[in-house]
Amino acid sequence: MVHLLASEVQQLLHNKFVVILGDSVQRAVYKDLVLLLQKDCLLTLSQLKAKGEYSFEQDELLQGGKQGRMHNGIHYREVRQFCSGQHLVRFYFLTRVYSDYLEAILEELHSGEHDPDLVIMNSCLWDLTRYREDPWPSYLQNLESLFGRLRQVLPESCLLVWNTAMPVGNNITSGFLPPELRPAASILKTNVIEANFYSSNEAQKHGFDVLDLHFHFRRHTGKYLQPDGVHWNERAHRHLSQLLLAHVADAWGVELPQRDPVGKCIKDGPAREGPGRRLERQLPACRDQPAFPPLPRPLPLPGCCPLLPTPSPRPPQFPLLPPKPRPVPLQQVTPPFLVCPQDAHFSSDRPFQSDQFSFNHFHSDIPPSTQTEFAFDGDFMFSPQPPGPPFPQPCYQQRDPVVHRGFPRYCPRGPYMPWRGRPRTSKRRAPAYREPSPQ
Repeated sequence: MVHLLASEVQQLLHNKFVVILGDSVQRAVYKDLVLLLQKDCLLTLSQLKAKGEYSFEQDELLQGGKQGRMHNGIHYREVRQFCSGQHLVRFYFLTRVYSDYLEAILEELHSGEHDPDLVIMNSCLWDLTRYREDPWPSYLQNLESLFGRLRQVLPESCLLVWNTAMPVGNNITSGFLPPELRPAASILKTNVIEANFYSSNEAQKHGFDVLDLHFHFRRHTGKYLQPDGVHWNERAHRHLSQLLLAHVADAWGVELPQRDPVGKCIKDGPAREGPGRRLERQLPACRDQPAFPPLPRPLPLPGCCPLLPTPSPRPPQFPLLPPKPRPVPLQQVTPPFLVCPQDAHFSSDRPFQSDQFSFNHFHSDIPPSTQTEFAFDGDFMFSPQPPGPPFPQPCYQQRDPVVHRGFPRYCPRGPYMPWRGRPRTSKRRAPAYREPSPQ
């Protein structure tokens, strides 16, 4: 699986409205995506632990959080949003998979000026621990109500990805679970697997996508799970983001660039920087279990080196035929890498504007991407040529890499649903009137 750079994520989500709904784990998914849309850095521990803050990496707290009373109850609310000239990402904190509050969220999305292009959602741990002694009947009923309602509200063009709940530890000390309920957390590890089975089947029955995070992270709890038994560290969330983006790209029919993973260093977030300098650290690999693929190296400065692979050097010009009085030149050599035009899926006549939404203002600090074309001169001939002056390596002035075409697609595995060929049309259909049964 290729790890996308920030500039490539900007290209993939260009002019897209992304909505993320869920608990604190999904909030970390939102934060890592917002960070990856701006820079090639990992989240810091303080950023992962923070909740309800007024601003995170140029985003804005719209409702709840520190605007009100901070607590760990089932009525806690937090709505965050990151908006630039070309990207809009919004997060809603949920404590139940379907409720009156979720119905209000769906109504807000349905009546808004912009329809969501991508919805990422999960709700499991709160449902299984904070509502009633036997949560299963209500959870299963709420799952059925949720996906049936999403099928009615979301537009046909919207991609919904249901994230399965990630594995939990044996000892859970997270703040969402009060001390008096922690003895019941001993069976939560198996309950999560059972809940993922039911939720995945229900999502698949309604034609929605499933990203099985439990399957991908089931062997990594020893190295990347936080001591509280619920949350994950920054490396796990970056790997999660790459899995999610690969799934979204494949669902949209976008071919990602194919390159070998190089380098294991990545810049830390701003909280660990010193004044006027950036720190780099070596991310250790796990020895007793398969480690995540190494993260890409930081984005190079413009003009220092090409972002795309440089063409291979010219082959030596050996005479293939006996020398003739006048050599016959070949046609112009086609460069090995071509800059593909931007796909129509990413184009838009109007970017997001801050005054188009019901909230007051947004931050906009990401310039639109630019592309520069290049060409080669064809002077390759069969006959030997007199020595000429050495030509410098071509320098590509391309700030933002484009999403390339023509490479094999990445197909993640999962036990809950088969991977379907894409791009595909949505399975959801508009509700039709039921025909009267014959008498």
